[in-house]
Amino acid sequence: MNHFIRLFKEEEGQALTEYGLLIGLVALAVVAMLGFFGSTLVNVFEQVKDELKAAL
Repeated sequence: MNHFIRLFKEEEGQALTEYGLLIGLVALAVVAMLGFFGSTLVNVFEQVKDELKAAL
């Protein structure tokens, strides 16, 4: 019984877990943003590439 009570009172691993959850949330947001803006980014980079090609 004391083992279970000690597990709930310990806070050592909580910070690492919170950072892991935060990193996972940021990664999920980045993937969602790339999915949403992906085609727009491709068009922008293709336009830059074409303009650089024309300038040379």
